[in-house]
Amino acid sequence: MSAGRLSARPVSAPEPDPTADQASKDAMSNATTVSPDHCASTASTLITNIAVLVTNDPSLGDCSPLGLIQDAAVVIEGDRVAWTGGSSKAPATDNRVDAGGRAVLPGFVDSHSHLVFAGDRTEEFNARMSGRPYSAGGIRTTVAATRAATDAELEANLTRYLGEALRQGTTTFETKSGYGLTVADESRALRIAARHTDEVTYLGAHVVPPDFADDPAGYVALVTGEMLDACAPYARWIDVFCEKGAFDGDQARAVLTAGRARGLHPRVHANQLSHGPGVQLAVELDAASADHCTHLTDADVDALAHSRTVATLLPGAEFSTRARWPDARRLLDAGVTVALSTDCNPGSSFTSSVPFCIALAVRDMGMTPDEAVWSATAGGAAALRRTDIGRLTPGAYADLTLLDAPSHVHLAYRPGVPLVGGVWRRGVRVV
Repeated sequence: MSAGRLSARPVSAPEPDPTADQASKDAMSNATTVSPDHCASTASTLITNIAVLVTNDPSLGDCSPLGLIQDAAVVIEGDRVAWTGGSSKAPATDNRVDAGGRAVLPGFVDSHSHLVFAGDRTEEFNARMSGRPYSAGGIRTTVAATRAATDAELEANLTRYLGEALRQGTTTFETKSGYGLTVADESRALRIAARHTDEVTYLGAHVVPPDFADDPAGYVALVTGEMLDACAPYARWIDVFCEKGAFDGDQARAVLTAGRARGLHPRVHANQLSHGPGVQLAVELDAASADHCTHLTDADVDALAHSRTVATLLPGAEFSTRARWPDARRLLDAGVTVALSTDCNPGSSFTSSVPFCIALAVRDMGMTPDEAVWSATAGGAAALRRTDIGRLTPGAYADLTLLDAPSHVHLAYRPGVPLVGGVWRRGVRVV
């Protein structure tokens, strides 16, 4: 498996085509190197002497949502978890790893990122931190840089951030297009992304590009027509930025409905900068997630609580824009399923660190450490409608993160400290 690939492919899907072009291979080799000793095999491995194991199975251990098992062990066979339980009851295996009294949890599931881009927006960030507010229009700066970049440059940038995320415990990620906004540039972004993850999202409806500034209806027609035809083969999801300065409710519904007719499932950038129809539209169309969810009415919260739509919160965006924090406590108390993700992008949340987002969520969004860890693992899996990741129970993919700490609580307790001491992805130790 390529070191640049962080996803866990659905059980029934075929393996990816190994004949990626040479530019792809060269770029991927710059992300994270996996030694030959870590080649996948059917041998069994016992990781034992775990201080606390987070399973995300409430039927195990302390029967909490995290299913915490003290003095625990986990057995990996091939790419799957085969057994979890107390160290003293662990079965015999081919190999043994001593966790040294440290915590183990599922690999983080980053269900919202924008990683196919070129350039950065350092000057914009500096100006914003000096008093200029964030607005949707800054995306156009990245669009210009992305259009000018070569495929190899875009892929090298992507794999750089994938390696960065992997070293911080992310084993599955979703990423979007949205910085090309032409048929050719959107389709190439998705083609590049699809080499590295199965959770690929078509976001042609990110903003109306400058070349359609006087014809937004014409751009919506392009997004729902020729551009969709070119992009659908590479994507699983379709997304829209439903916001003032981007796309209104009617335009967003047209985009998502067209995508759904082509077999793409909806996601929505909803209610980030102001209140709008995004959350209600997400629930109406059974979107897998409504992302941001900062400006909500009671009706929005109630709609989410009575739906399958996950509220994906992205605290890196509020941190980087000095915006109002989403009220995670309000959502959780209402019974809404919440995910935590990075929103890694060059404009409003330039972080690939899920641990950092966990710390922000606990400090500024009203989440407990347990809730934040669940939302960054099982919650992210729910936002991708996956049951084979985000948990450590028999049959799930063996995606594990070993912390240099005795408890998962240290992710919030020691913010900014690089606590990830080991990562297994699909049963292979990669960090």
